[in-house]
Amino acid sequence: MARGLGGVNGLDGASLFFTWPLSLLAFIIDLSNPDITSKGAIGMVDSPLQALIADFDRHLSLERNVSPHTRRAYRQDLAEFKAFLEEQPQLRGTENGGIALVNSIVLRRYLALLHKKNRKTTIGRKLSALRSFFRYLVREGVLRVNPAEALATPRREQYLPNTLSADEAYALMERGHGCDLLALRDRAIVETLYSCGLRVSELTGLDVSSVDFAQNLVRVLGKGRKERIVPIGSKACKALEDYLEARGGGAPEEPLFLNYRGGRLTARSVERNLKKLLLQAGVLKDASPHDLRHSFATHLLDGGADLRAIQELLGHASLSTTQKYTQVSVDQLMRVYDKAHPRSKKKG
Repeated sequence: MARGLGGVNGLDGASLFFTWPLSLLAFIIDLSNPDITSKGAIGMVDSPLQALIADFDRHLSLERNVSPHTRRAYRQDLAEFKAFLEEQPQLRGTENGGIALVNSIVLRRYLALLHKKNRKTTIGRKLSALRSFFRYLVREGVLRVNPAEALATPRREQYLPNTLSADEAYALMERGHGCDLLALRDRAIVETLYSCGLRVSELTGLDVSSVDFAQNLVRVLGKGRKERIVPIGSKACKALEDYLEARGGGAPEEPLFLNYRGGRLTARSVERNLKKLLLQAGVLKDASPHDLRHSFATHLLDGGADLRAIQELLGHASLSTTQKYTQVSVDQLMRVYDKAHPRSKKKG
């Protein structure tokens, strides 16, 4: 018997490869994704409905190029929905876990359960996962209609972003930094976050080649794997250069920020280190890396930057997302009002 792929039924390895089913090829390709563990890959086929969820996950990865973070959230949301269906007596023992019997009544019952223990933003994301999943099942011929299409998304809670004042941001950037490698790294991190307004996932995803020191630009891979170019300030550039020099440089494909073991720094480590830096700087405010992003946008708006330009810098798909920063910049609005309105001027 011939070994390997060659010599099987007269087919060479390449010919045999192209005779494999597409679903099998997709599964083999997906096994190389570190986001799916051995345990997760085995657990993905424990029921017909779980198999459909696994197919949908591969669709998100291979066809829609969805980020691992979003895929992980969708898998968790669909696993929660699957558990809910398994508790419905009228759906037990039916084909594909009863997915074909799901209608708006079942979904409203599920949403009522979600409202008891989740915020509206979380419910909106879970509903988005269900809509996408059912849309995929309709495309694949498993369902005729999408039962989630007519459900209204809950209105998001309005909240004011937590920001640092300009003085607090200055204190954080100018605090006494050490000269060891980790201290230089942490300084470069806070400078980059505040200078570019990056999400923490975007920061930790940067490679050495992402920064163009000659042009003072950073290439960022944002949500939905959308790429954008953002400027970076001279002080942030200097902090990065100091860190890379102390590190001994770095190959273009290496992560920009490394942990003490030499691997890519995680978002959780960035948040933990930022809290320490805030305390050392005497800033008595519980701020996260995302709050530095909020501060970046708010301070730009206070300085007179155009809202649409801020939208581009932040990588927001919708201007309405950026408009929340106008609620924060009350001081700027009052200065404009006092300067422009004829009845606002105080008598001398």
